[in-house]
Amino acid sequence: MKAIVIHEYGPPDVLRYQDLPDPVPRQGEIRIRVHAATVNRVLDVSLRAGREQYRGPVLPLVPGVDCAGIVDAVGPQVSRWHVGDRVSAAGIMPLQICAEDGSGYDGPQGMMGIKRPGGFAELVAVPACAGVAIPQNLDFHRAAVVMRHVPTAWNLLTHVAELKYGETVLIMGAGGNLGSIGIQIAKNVIGAHVIAAAGSDERVMLGKKLGADHAINYTTHNIYDEVMKITGGKGVDVLYDNIANPTVLPIAFRAIGMDGRLVTAGAHAGPNVSIDFSHLYHKRITIKGRPGYTPSDLPHCLEAAAEGKVVPQIERVLPLSRAADAHRMVEAHEGQGKIVLDPTLG
Repeated sequence: MKAIVIHEYGPPDVLRYQDLPDPVPRQGEIRIRVHAATVNRVLDVSLRAGREQYRGPVLPLVPGVDCAGIVDAVGPQVSRWHVGDRVSAAGIMPLQICAEDGSGYDGPQGMMGIKRPGGFAELVAVPACAGVAIPQNLDFHRAAVVMRHVPTAWNLLTHVAELKYGETVLIMGAGGNLGSIGIQIAKNVIGAHVIAAAGSDERVMLGKKLGADHAINYTTHNIYDEVMKITGGKGVDVLYDNIANPTVLPIAFRAIGMDGRLVTAGAHAGPNVSIDFSHLYHKRITIKGRPGYTPSDLPHCLEAAAEGKVVPQIERVLPLSRAADAHRMVEAHEGQGKIVLDPTLG
């Protein structure tokens, strides 16, 4: 099979497109013929550059922390999956042999593309328990993006913030991946009142297009003043931020109302941010950080995408062989969607 392999850390050119032996699924595993894998700023680009070594990757490594495709082969003692099934996989999973449903497993776990071979390949073997069925009316490219970002946003809004129908949420970074997904979950799944915030008119327009009730350009307007106008001085129930902009977030924090919640799973523009502690205790605000997702949410995330309630933003689809170009694109700018690699294109 063809795969992207990192032999040493460095610039995008260290990504080698080369031949590797086809993986053989072990007991309790399935092999996926990959049709899509997303390119991620931290877990792919920063990892390749050598800035994520604390995560414990071992070189040489096939990167790619998610994938979507078709079951190509099944290992011994796998009955749930069959050749030809549409399947996606992402994130943390068992590293050793386990039952196909993962029951009784207490061994080491790790993320595909970091602790075990990832999705930047024509074929990848994963534990059967890590596979999630893809609805028939959802294409592979969008399914891969869903697996990467929708479960995190879903977890933050539904479980961590416990956002309720009719509450008001301020979504920061409306043009980014977690921001754009958060807008759609809050509006189309939960039924909240959504205020989207971004740093350019283009991204503000995207927030409105995705369903936000209001949108604020925090570069040209004071975000606190605008939120207070929109909410009649009440403030928002939930502030959803995965950026930690040290200039904007302190102002947005003051727009959280009584018993409000701030939730986060990212801080790439920070991580250090100053907040008003008097506002924190006077308004009885709760701050919660929680990366990752709840596994039982994964089918719901894919189904929401299949129903059109959540539409993942894809900027570009490239052949697997152009992984280095994809990394350069991610490094060059913050796009309004994911770059997806498709091994079936070459």
